[in-house]
Amino acid sequence: MQHPPTNKPNIIHIMADDMGWGDVGCYHPDSRIPTPNMDRVAREGMRFTDAHSPSAVCTPTRYGVLTGRFCWRSHLRSNVIYGYEPPLIEPTRRTVARLLGEAGYHTAAIGKWHLGLGFTPRPGIFFDFNRALPWTNATREMEELVDFTQPLIGGPNALGFDYFFGASGCPTCQPPYGFIENEHFVDIPSEYHEVPVFTSRPGMMAPGWQHKDADPRIAAEAVRYIREQAEADEPFFLYLNSDAPHEPCTRADVPEFARDQSGAGPRGDLVWLFDWMVGQVLDVLDETGQADNTLVLVTSDNGALPGDRQPDGTGMAAYNTYGHRSSADWRGYKAHIWEGGHREPLLARWPGQVQAGSVSNALVSLVDFMATCADITGRPLDNLCAEDSVSFLPVLRDPDASVRTDLIHHSQTGVFSLRSGDWKAIFETEGSGGWAPPTGTPPEPLAPGQLYNMREDPGETRNLWDERSDVRGELATRLVQYRQAGCTVQRGAPA
Repeated sequence: MQHPPTNKPNIIHIMADDMGWGDVGCYHPDSRIPTPNMDRVAREGMRFTDAHSPSAVCTPTRYGVLTGRFCWRSHLRSNVIYGYEPPLIEPTRRTVARLLGEAGYHTAAIGKWHLGLGFTPRPGIFFDFNRALPWTNATREMEELVDFTQPLIGGPNALGFDYFFGASGCPTCQPPYGFIENEHFVDIPSEYHEVPVFTSRPGMMAPGWQHKDADPRIAAEAVRYIREQAEADEPFFLYLNSDAPHEPCTRADVPEFARDQSGAGPRGDLVWLFDWMVGQVLDVLDETGQADNTLVLVTSDNGALPGDRQPDGTGMAAYNTYGHRSSADWRGYKAHIWEGGHREPLLARWPGQVQAGSVSNALVSLVDFMATCADITGRPLDNLCAEDSVSFLPVLRDPDASVRTDLIHHSQTGVFSLRSGDWKAIFETEGSGGWAPPTGTPPEPLAPGQLYNMREDPGETRNLWDERSDVRGELATRLVQYRQAGCTVQRGAPA
């Protein structure tokens, strides 16, 4: 296959929120959700079978995508942040947006941010937004301390993005509810919203805000941006993030045109909505003549939940799955250290560079995105950035290539796992490492940790911890070395 020069392609990274392997038709033929646009990307490009998010939950994955560094190396070593928390990415850190800006790209982040923003208290009020805050259940009095008319500090524009349009956190379940353009709210959150949905939170809201309108607006802004950049002389990078199919998964939170499009209830309809968003991007690339010079990546930030959460019930009984298996045959769900928590759909289309209809079994991570962009554009990396990022450009050009042997996984509660070749060691005795059901399922047989041969036992059903002390010992030593070294990739000092 001939490979013409890359010539600085446009780069679009599209990321769903809580979409599982079993949701996407080209990965799971038994999916009850139509995904024609993602299936099209697979037909016209590459489907990865061993791709992983850097974390089993949202914020840490987004940190890893944009920095090429595992989030557990920052001060956030478990869980996620919420809508009012301060910026997580260090202001001096070289991000993928900064790297591509250095290479002459116009850069935009559109959609969910969820990496923290700097808010300002109202005049005459002192409030330290840099200390730990109980914003998960913030009171009205707490939220009304915020001056929403002031610029938001430390967000996408401060980290290398030329343009931002989106929300501070999950636009359907984390206040403040309202869109932000660059460093200001489009409409000031001036109304306190008593959210009636048990999976969402009350909070300050912009007038007229409707949860169901969030993703259609995000898609429209992405289409507008691509059209504008098609007229420019410079290449562009679009970091596009949906809210779908994140909770709340209720009929009221699904746009009217997306309702009943799947056989998997409101959550399935929200997966269909994300697929529709992918289609909007593909269509505008065709319309503007940009498709042949654009690398499109489609993925998810972590694994899926089982289905629509119900107000009653515990464990798996709290979810209506409609007979759909969102994790397919992988064990576990969002938040878990098992494969269902972090093994992701990853699709890549780049005409002339990525072979149509190809499948790669290479081990890759979403944390590898930054090094891949550096490789595509010829920008150098040093030991002060992208500490855990390995370029998968060789895999894009040759589906039989491999670039990694080892990869660290991390769960919602901070449980570590190391994958090395066929082996996966989980350094946890309690089971899943996350809040989603089943939360306390112990490894079988009960042992101080878990060890699985992923080639022979991809469903993680036979724990070999006691049988293969040699393997578990080697992986434990290697994990300690990676953690203590501050990186998993050795590079030189800055020039």
